[in-house]
Amino acid sequence: MSKIVEKYAELPRPLRKPLWQWWHKRMNKYDSGNIANFMNYGFEYLNGDARIQLKDQDETDRYCIQLYDHVVNRADLKTKDVLEVGAGRGGGASYITRYYKPKSYTGMDITKSSIDFCNNHYKDVEGLTFKCGNAEKLPFEDNSFDFVVNVESARCYNNQVAFFNEVFRVLKPEGKLLLADMVYPAEIENLRNLMKESGFSTLHETNISKNVVSALEKDSERRENLIDSKTPKYLRSSFKTFAGTLGTSRYNNFATGVFQYWSFILEKGKN
Repeated sequence: MSKIVEKYAELPRPLRKPLWQWWHKRMNKYDSGNIANFMNYGFEYLNGDARIQLKDQDETDRYCIQLYDHVVNRADLKTKDVLEVGAGRGGGASYITRYYKPKSYTGMDITKSSIDFCNNHYKDVEGLTFKCGNAEKLPFEDNSFDFVVNVESARCYNNQVAFFNEVFRVLKPEGKLLLADMVYPAEIENLRNLMKESGFSTLHETNISKNVVSALEKDSERRENLIDSKTPKYLRSSFKTFAGTLGTSRYNNFATGVFQYWSFILEKGKN
């Protein structure tokens, strides 16, 4: 499996979900503590844009947190019910709950070991809960949430149509999907069409590829040190590829434009 990771960018969609689950399970195995709370590629502000203010305890994960903040900072989450599909290690769920104060925040992931980690690690964060579930068949009632958050997860789903339809179903009227993910340039128009055909209106979209590349460059040393300290030698190259550290194929694909990174705000209509 570790050799396959090096070629991840070229994998067909049906193989992406099992590989992503493999990555999550290994992370949970080798870091059962509280060091790697995020698994996204990060976001850095450009052109002199002011950085967000973070508590000291969150500074280590600044770049990963900034991606989550970019995804949600146009939304008024206070007193709202929020679902995150693909919550991973739960760092984003914890950040949003603590800083944005939603009424409730439910982090859902398909990997049971990730949910077990999150339920234990974030048990003291008020208003935050975690649940195991499948993004293509969400275990929630219709019209349950004001917002759905999805960060670096949708690209791995076997059936993206089912995912968008399910999010549309569980959102309340005028509810919003806040999504960020990587995509091949040739696929971006198809992604827009999937969103539209599922009933969503696009309120905002942004190509944040340069922000992601800058974050990877600035966060590479921390990521490499974490991987070297937590994983066996035979897996380190694969983990670094997944993490997008400098010199890996993943980083190079972002830096050269093979991959782009986009964020969206999508709204469910009233009817």
